[in-house]
Amino acid sequence: MRKAALGRLPARPLVSAVDVARTDAVEAGDAAPTMWTDGLFSLLATDFQGVYQVNIAAAAERLSMLRFALSLLAAPFAATVALVSAKVVSARSLTSWLHVPVYLFALMTVFGVLAVLPYLRMIEASIAHARTARAVNNFRLLYAQQLREKFAALGWAPNLPVDPCYPDSFAPLSWPWINAIALAVLDAAYLTVGLVGLARVQPSPVLIAGVVVIVALLLFALYYIRSNVSRRRKQPANPLGFPFVET
Repeated sequence: MRKAALGRLPARPLVSAVDVARTDAVEAGDAAPTMWTDGLFSLLATDFQGVYQVNIAAAAERLSMLRFALSLLAAPFAATVALVSAKVVSARSLTSWLHVPVYLFALMTVFGVLAVLPYLRMIEASIAHARTARAVNNFRLLYAQQLREKFAALGWAPNLPVDPCYPDSFAPLSWPWINAIALAVLDAAYLTVGLVGLARVQPSPVLIAGVVVIVALLLFALYYIRSNVSRRRKQPANPLGFPFVET
């Protein structure tokens, strides 16, 4: 009996399934629409909660990766303070570029390279955060459309975004992008100072600034390319034929 019932389900058009269910509920009496609405919104609330938890997890991961990267960048300074306190390195030698020990420049280079890894992971977390935020906005748009008349009667309007295309994956003025800019510049500065110091080249402001800009632009390019690749990702299977509203 169960297989026979399942075999008859595709006979109803998928597009009008909601309208058919609503019509059946209205014909059944006054209590049926309430039960149908409660059941619908209980399912939507469960799905919404799952998407929202993903959104919170992605935001938390982005912030944790930012803290981890900053901790790595602070390590060379902590090591230098420890070496000076232990009198392994003379504080006077730090005032001259040519007298700074080579291993301090090596520390800056190593930790600058290590900080690139959480930077890349922060990019992925930022993309996941924006993607799931768009899914949350899509749910909010569904509520606003289904309850528009009730909202109008109450004189209430959604005060949160209902655009499923917002936020964009690549938004230069958003906080994730500002964090990426700051972290990329810091990584570039560490790598530049470390490599120039290891090469024992007499630095100049033009040389340092030029290399920092080049390395920072390379890191920016990684963020830009990854954001656009995620936007053109392969869409999942859509057997029910629902339209895609997310970009």
